[in-house]
Amino acid sequence: MTQVSMAEAQLCLPDLVLAAVQGEEVVIAQNDQAAVRLVPVAAERPRPRFGSARGKIFMADDFDAPLDDFREYMP
Repeated sequence: MTQVSMAEAQLCLPDLVLAAVQGEEVVIAQNDQAAVRLVPVAAERPRPRFGSARGKIFMADDFDAPLDDFREYMP
């Protein structure tokens, strides 16, 4: 974990941002107390493409037919 003062952060902000993006925990202190933690912004999740599974899913003709195991319970 890297902890720097507010004055140090003003001088080397690009380096601190780079360290945070690379996974290092960066804390900026104010009056010798942790005030801010730099964390990378989470990547946007890809949007679903409707119809992208067309032709990949197969449903049998007897999908909703009663199962043989339950035949005795049926009228």
